[in-house]
Parts: sequence; structure tokens; C-alpha cells
Amino acid sequence: MSIFKPTALVGAIAIAMGTSVAAYAADDQSNTDDNNVTSLDKIVVTASRTPEKIKNVPARIDVIDKKTIEQSPIADLGQLLKQDAALNIVQSGGIGQTTSIFTRGTNSDHTLILKDGATINTALDGGASIPYLDLTDAERIEILKGPASVQYGSDAIGGVVQIITAPPEKSGAFLTTEYGENNTYKSIVGANLKTDQGFYAQFRGQRMESDGTPVVNTTSEKSSYDQKGYSAKVGYEQADLGGSISIDENKGNSYYYGGNQDFLNRLINAKGRVELASNLTLNARYSHFEDQLTSKSYEGYYNTFRDEGDVNLNWKFTDHQNLLVGATTKDATVKSLSIENGKKNLDSNGYYIQHQYQDHGISTQAGVRLEDDKQYGSHTVGQFAIRGQITPTTSVYANVGSAFKAPTGNQLYYVYEDATWGNTYGNPNLKPEESVTYEVGLDQELPFGIQGYLSAYQTKVKNLIEYVYGYPDSTYDNVDRAKMTGGEVGFKWRKGQYYIQSEYGYVKSINNDTGYDLVRRPRQTFTTTIGLENTRYGLSASLVSKSSSKISESANSANTPGYSTVDLHAYWNATNNIKLFTNIQNVGDVHYKTANYYGDTWYINGGRLATVGVTLSF
Repeated sequence: MSIFKPTALVGAIAIAMGTSVAAYAADDQSNTDDNNVTSLDKIVVTASRTPEKIKNVPARIDVIDKKTIEQSPIADLGQLLKQDAALNIVQSGGIGQTTSIFTRGTNSDHTLILKDGATINTALDGGASIPYLDLTDAERIEILKGPASVQYGSDAIGGVVQIITAPPEKSGAFLTTEYGENNTYKSIVGANLKTDQGFYAQFRGQRMESDGTPVVNTTSEKSSYDQKGYSAKVGYEQADLGGSISIDENKGNSYYYGGNQDFLNRLINAKGRVELASNLTLNARYSHFEDQLTSKSYEGYYNTFRDEGDVNLNWKFTDHQNLLVGATTKDATVKSLSIENGKKNLDSNGYYIQHQYQDHGISTQAGVRLEDDKQYGSHTVGQFAIRGQITPTTSVYANVGSAFKAPTGNQLYYVYEDATWGNTYGNPNLKPEESVTYEVGLDQELPFGIQGYLSAYQTKVKNLIEYVYGYPDSTYDNVDRAKMTGGEVGFKWRKGQYYIQSEYGYVKSINNDTGYDLVRRPRQTFTTTIGLENTRYGLSASLVSKSSSKISESANSANTPGYSTVDLHAYWNATNNIKLFTNIQNVGDVHYKTANYYGDTWYINGGRLATVGVTLSF
């Protein structure tokens, strides 16, 4: 760990925030509005597609709330997710660089990314453009750990991360600006309108730029990043009827090791809900998502489109039971210079049914899904889960579920021909990757306001799709089986304005055919956050520690070294309309390797980023 060398900016931050907190510490010791609401009472939707209290969900699910999202507008989705010990976030460089999510030891394309129910994973490579997603309209982020193919179809072997927006609580406007090291800044302007009749409108515009930092350890050249975008949403919400239509678009340019690229992502999402009877609700959604990337340094281009439609009926046929029956259609188009004939369609239809029961401290969830894919045919998955409140302070759960991951456009239709280095072809005969997960867990309310929890799981994956090298021809094939065994244990405590939360995660991810560890999966992760917050000011510190991980699946594989970083955050509500805040990501300026590029060349993190910001609300 390098020694922290304060800059003038960091010194100014420390002085300003130290003065601010001291000035108001004696004046205001009141709690924030959320302090009297336990985390177990939060309402979530990702696990079952229906609103339910988190304490009733028979699975492990966490929530990143709006206050945390707003701590730093510059922080992207990967930065926010790293505090979850079940996730390994691998970023190949600093701001704007490729980011992957490994949930509970599964592959980086085994985590489904949603925004208000719409899939934003690309059909070309199965991942999501995490650094390019803007969060300025996000109300919360739900992280479901474990399979969810019954609810969402492909890609949810490891879990689901869903960005959720919400209607505004009141009319108003705001302006937020955050500025920091490496000439990094982000500005957001937003406006909300809410009427007594149930109509609402929301608008956000944002711009971000950064000189960036070196991407690899063998060069000092910085990789800059710029992004601009907007989001707009209009809707109507009443008890028996609701609907909205939204659009968000982000575009910009990102330099990376060896070149630079333009990007664009655009999501149009329309949702509707109507109460047909007191116990019968019809829900419908249509979304169109586009993800485009154009490389300027060599011949590289892709453009993916995904049109999704979903309709379901939620029938509450008794006071304690409901049945969800629905159908989904997904039409994906991939265009790329590396795809056979330059364009392919990847389409599927899904049909699902799910039963829920909640009464006498028992919650159950059981469902089945039939997926009819035009590439590989039909596939069926199922899930059963149960949670029981065995004492007033003790709750246990167990679940078992199967899931699948459809082959991507690259895996099916990739074409690369080179007389010197050999050829690579996709394999249109690939089968979907399949998994079965078993999980048990415990939630315990302890003395002194402590909430403790633990989970243990095992996931078995077969038909893993791997790149099979050969000369002169290489291809993709279903060649491997894998097993992920692990768990998490943690606790949360809050007393008045003070709080602590810590989590330890362990996972052993191995290739069953070779016995070797899978790459980029550290076995141990520890995270903790300690802080205080009230209506006037707040201060927190967060630690993330990772053990080493393998860089290849071989007996003599080198390791990516482990690391530990600390982030600091502080805010001061100077008036009802002015909020000042500061963040220091990686306060110790720890430099570490994130992934191996080739030989002695490694991707590295971006180092320290100290920023100050202000929000003006009207």
C-alpha cells in the first residue's frame, strides 16, 4: 500500500468538512427519516416480480438506496456494487473502462442487468456496458443473489442487478456538480413535476468528463472519458391504474489501451398496470434497448438491439396466496463486422407461472418457465423456495433453482480469418449453459439492535461455453462443468445517527473437469462501512478487501494479487436548499492489478479520486 500524499484539493476538503461538521454537531443530533425503519421492512420486487418486504423473500437480496447512489454522481454502477461481498467487480482500468461482475463465483455474463424490468445485457457478448450506464434517475438498486431464470429467462445463473426508478415525491428542480482529481467532473440538472391527480413528469440531463488514468502498468498515458446524456419519464399513478413511458440515452467517447471508441446506449421503456378486479391485476411492459460501440483505432463496430414485451396476470385468489402467470417475447438483433454476414437475429419466447404463499410466518415461492428459443429449441427451468419465522427474532430460508444462459451472438456466429494467426469461427450448434443452485440462510435479530445473517450455497454449471483453440481453426464449444461453493456472513447495526455494516464472502469456484480455480474469482472478500448521519450532516468510511485470484486455469497459474482500499464520504446540508459533499475513493492511493492483459502487462485500477460537490435544490 502506498503512503497517502495529500494534495491541495484533499487538504481543502478536510478543512472544509471538518469545520462544517463541528459547527453543526452541537446543533442537530436528530435522526434521518430512514433511521427508524429497519432494513427488513424495505419493499423489493426483483426476487418475485411482485412487491414484498425484504424480510419475506426466501433468498438473499440487498438494496443500495437513493442516499448511497447520490453520495457521488461520478461513481458508476461498478463502484456502487463493490461493497457487496458476494460480487467481484473487475474493472480493466479506471473511469470508463470495461467492467465485469462475477456474482458468487459465476461467469461475468451470468449476472442479468435490468432497468425497470428491461434487459440491458447485450446479445452480442452477454455482458452489459456497466461504465456507460447513467444512474441519475435511479431510486434504488436491488441485488438478488442466486438463480432467477424462472422470472427473467436467460443470463440469471448467478443473480440479478436491477436499477429501479420511481415517480417523484414532489415537484421541484435541482442542480448537482461534483469535481475532483484528474480533471474529473460530472454535472446533473433535474426537474420533477407531480400533481394531485396522479400525473407526474421527470427529467434529468448530465455531462461527465475526465482526463482519466493509465489503463495498464506499462504506460503512463492517460485514457480520457467523456459522457453526456438525458432521461425523461412521464406517467400516471393511482391505486387501480398506473403507467409510464421513459427514455434515457447516454453517449460519449472512451480511450482504452491501444485506441478509443464512441459509445451510445438508449432505452425506451413503457409500462402499464390496471386492476381488473379487487384481486386481479394486469401488468404489461414493452422496451427497446440499443447498445452501440464504434472503435476509431481499428476496424471494429457493433450495434445490438433488443425488443422485449412482457404481459402477466397477478391473481390474489386468497388473502395469503397469489398466482403470477405471464409470457415474454425477446427479439434481439446483433450487427457487427465480426458476425457472419454482418447481422443475425436471436429471438425467444418465454412462458412462466409462479405461486406465492405468505401467512403464519411462512413464505413460499414456486415457479416454472418454458423458454422457446429459435436457436436451440425449448428449455425448462424451475424454482422452489421457502422462508420461515421460527422465532420472533429468527428466520431461516432454503431454496433450489435451475437457470440457463443462452449462447451469445459472438459464440454462435463470430468470424475471424487470418492466414498467419489462424481462424476463429462461432458454433451455431451450441447448447445453453445450465445450472442448479442450492441455498440455505439464516437471519437473526441480536441484542443491542444488531441484525445478523448468513447464507451458504452451491451452484453446479454444465455445458460451460469455452473458446477452444486449434490451428488453423478455433471455435467455441460446450466443454466444461463448474462448481461454485461458498457463502456470506454479515451484520448491520444502527443506533440513532450511528451505523455499522460488515460482510464476509467466501467462494470456491473450480472447473470440475480440471480441478483448477476459475479465473478472476478471489476466494475471500471482506467489506465494512462505519458512519454517522442525520438530517444536517454525515460522515462514513468504507473498506473493501479482496484475496488473490487466478489469471488462468492451469496448474502453474499466476495470481492477481489481493488488495484493500478505503473510501471516505461526508455531506453537510448547509440549508434546506444547499447540500455540500465530498468523496475520496481509495483514500490511500492504493495501486493494484485488476486483470492480466498479456505477459507482464496488467490492467490496473485508477488510484485515488478526491472530489467535492454541491447540490442546489429548488
